[in-house]
Amino acid sequence: MTAARWVPLAEVARPHGVRGEVRLKVYNSDSDLLLDLDEVLVRLPDDGGEHEVSIDAARRADDAILLKLHSVDDRDRAEELRGAIVCARREDFPPLEDGEFYACDIEGARVVIAGGQELGKVRDLRSYPSVDVLVVGASDGGKDWEIP
Repeated sequence: MTAARWVPLAEVARPHGVRGEVRLKVYNSDSDLLLDLDEVLVRLPDDGGEHEVSIDAARRADDAILLKLHSVDDRDRAEELRGAIVCARREDFPPLEDGEFYACDIEGARVVIAGGQELGKVRDLRSYPSVDVLVVGASDGGKDWEIP
Protein backbone atom coordinates (compact mmCIF):
# COMPACT_ATOMS: atom_id res chain seq x y z
CA MET A 1 0.00 0.00 0.00
CA THR A 2 1.39 3.41 -0.93
CA ALA A 3 1.36 6.42 1.36
CA ALA A 4 -1.35 9.03 0.78
CA ARG A 5 -0.31 11.94 -1.40
CA TRP A 6 -1.44 15.19 0.24
CA VAL A 7 -2.11 18.24 -1.93
CA PRO A 8 -2.28 21.78 -0.47
CA LEU A 9 -5.72 23.35 -1.05
CA ALA A 10 -5.89 26.33 1.31
CA GLU A 11 -4.20 28.38 4.00
CA VAL A 12 -5.68 29.30 7.37
CA ALA A 13 -6.18 33.06 7.14
CA ARG A 14 -7.55 33.72 10.62
CA PRO A 15 -9.95 32.53 13.32
CA HIS A 16 -13.66 33.06 12.73
CA GLY A 17 -15.85 33.61 15.77
CA VAL A 18 -15.23 32.21 19.25
CA ARG A 19 -16.05 28.50 18.78
CA GLY A 20 -12.88 27.43 16.96
CA GLU A 21 -13.79 27.91 13.31
CA VAL A 22 -11.04 29.06 10.96
CA ARG A 23 -11.38 31.08 7.76
CA LEU A 24 -9.49 29.53 4.85
CA LYS A 25 -7.95 31.31 1.90
CA VAL A 26 -8.70 28.68 -0.75
CA TYR A 27 -6.22 28.39 -3.63
CA ASN A 28 -9.01 27.49 -6.08
CA SER A 29 -12.11 29.42 -5.08
CA ASP A 30 -14.24 27.40 -7.55
CA SER A 31 -13.51 24.11 -5.77
CA ASP A 32 -15.96 22.63 -3.26
CA LEU A 33 -13.69 19.70 -2.36
CA LEU A 34 -13.07 20.91 1.21
CA LEU A 35 -16.82 21.00 1.81
CA ASP A 36 -17.08 17.26 1.14
CA LEU A 37 -14.11 15.88 3.10
CA ASP A 38 -14.15 14.11 6.46
CA GLU A 39 -10.45 14.61 7.15
CA VAL A 40 -7.57 16.88 6.12
CA LEU A 41 -3.86 17.20 6.81
CA VAL A 42 -2.88 20.41 8.59
CA ARG A 43 0.72 21.55 8.09
CA LEU A 44 1.56 23.97 10.87
CA PRO A 45 3.61 27.09 10.10
CA ASP A 46 7.30 27.42 10.92
CA ASP A 47 7.90 23.68 10.59
CA GLY A 48 5.55 22.97 13.49
CA GLY A 49 4.73 19.54 12.09
CA GLU A 50 1.64 18.15 10.44
CA HIS A 51 -1.42 16.33 11.70
CA GLU A 52 -4.36 14.52 10.17
CA VAL A 53 -7.50 16.12 11.60
CA SER A 54 -11.20 15.27 11.28
CA ILE A 55 -13.53 17.97 9.98
CA ASP A 56 -16.56 18.65 12.18
CA ALA A 57 -18.14 21.16 9.75
CA ALA A 58 -17.36 23.19 6.64
CA ARG A 59 -19.30 25.93 4.86
CA ARG A 60 -18.84 28.62 2.24
CA ALA A 61 -18.41 32.27 3.18
CA ASP A 62 -18.13 34.32 -0.02
CA ASP A 63 -14.77 33.42 -1.60
CA ALA A 64 -13.52 31.63 1.55
CA ILE A 65 -14.42 28.47 3.44
CA LEU A 66 -15.11 28.34 7.16
CA LEU A 67 -13.82 25.12 8.67
CA LYS A 68 -14.41 23.62 12.11
CA LEU A 69 -11.70 21.08 12.91
CA HIS A 70 -12.11 18.42 15.57
CA SER A 71 -10.64 19.47 18.96
CA VAL A 72 -10.28 23.13 17.94
CA ASP A 73 -12.96 24.50 20.22
CA ASP A 74 -12.06 28.13 20.94
CA ARG A 75 -10.63 31.22 19.31
CA ASP A 76 -7.21 30.85 20.98
CA ARG A 77 -6.71 27.36 19.55
CA ALA A 78 -7.92 28.55 16.13
CA GLU A 79 -5.43 31.45 16.29
CA GLU A 80 -2.59 28.92 16.71
CA LEU A 81 -3.48 27.59 13.25
CA ARG A 82 -3.05 30.93 11.48
CA GLY A 83 -0.81 30.37 8.44
CA ALA A 84 -1.22 26.58 8.48
CA ILE A 85 -1.66 24.82 5.14
CA VAL A 86 -4.72 22.59 4.73
CA CYS A 87 -4.21 19.58 2.44
CA ALA A 88 -6.45 16.89 0.95
CA ARG A 89 -5.58 13.41 -0.23
CA ARG A 90 -5.11 13.35 -4.01
CA GLU A 91 -7.31 10.24 -4.14
CA ASP A 92 -10.23 12.32 -2.78
CA PHE A 93 -10.26 14.64 -5.82
CA PRO A 94 -13.27 14.24 -8.13
CA PRO A 95 -12.72 12.35 -11.40
CA LEU A 96 -11.75 14.36 -14.46
CA GLU A 97 -13.27 14.59 -17.91
CA ASP A 98 -11.20 13.63 -20.96
CA GLY A 99 -8.55 16.26 -21.69
CA GLU A 100 -8.62 17.72 -18.17
CA PHE A 101 -5.86 17.55 -15.57
CA TYR A 102 -5.09 18.75 -12.08
CA ALA A 103 -2.12 21.10 -11.77
CA CYS A 104 -0.67 18.96 -8.97
CA ASP A 105 -0.45 16.02 -11.40
CA ILE A 106 1.84 17.77 -13.87
CA GLU A 107 4.52 18.83 -11.39
CA GLY A 108 7.61 16.81 -12.24
CA ALA A 109 6.45 16.11 -15.81
CA ARG A 110 9.17 16.11 -18.46
CA VAL A 111 9.13 18.92 -21.03
CA VAL A 112 10.40 17.60 -24.37
CA ILE A 113 10.54 18.90 -27.92
CA ALA A 114 10.10 16.99 -31.17
CA GLY A 115 12.91 14.47 -31.40
CA GLY A 116 12.74 13.67 -27.70
CA GLN A 117 15.21 16.22 -26.31
CA GLU A 118 14.30 17.02 -22.71
CA LEU A 119 14.33 20.73 -21.92
CA GLY A 120 13.43 20.40 -18.26
CA LYS A 121 10.74 19.41 -15.78
CA VAL A 122 7.61 21.23 -14.64
CA ARG A 123 8.19 22.75 -11.21
CA ASP A 124 4.97 24.71 -10.74
CA LEU A 125 1.87 26.19 -12.34
CA ARG A 126 1.44 29.94 -11.80
CA SER A 127 -1.61 32.04 -12.47
CA TYR A 128 -1.11 35.63 -13.53
CA PRO A 129 -4.01 38.02 -14.18
CA SER A 130 -3.75 37.50 -17.92
CA VAL A 131 -2.39 33.95 -18.31
CA ASP A 132 -1.53 30.69 -16.57
CA VAL A 133 2.03 29.45 -17.09
CA LEU A 134 4.05 26.30 -16.46
CA VAL A 135 7.29 27.01 -14.60
CA VAL A 136 9.98 24.73 -16.01
CA GLY A 137 13.30 23.95 -14.35
CA ALA A 138 15.90 23.80 -17.12
CA SER A 139 17.70 20.45 -17.55
CA ASP A 140 20.99 22.26 -18.12
CA GLY A 141 20.81 23.87 -14.69
CA GLY A 142 19.99 27.29 -16.11
CA LYS A 143 17.34 29.70 -14.95
CA ASP A 144 13.71 28.51 -14.72
CA TRP A 145 11.47 29.62 -17.58
CA GLU A 146 7.75 29.90 -18.13
CA ILE A 147 5.49 28.45 -20.82
CA PRO A 148 2.05 30.04 -21.29
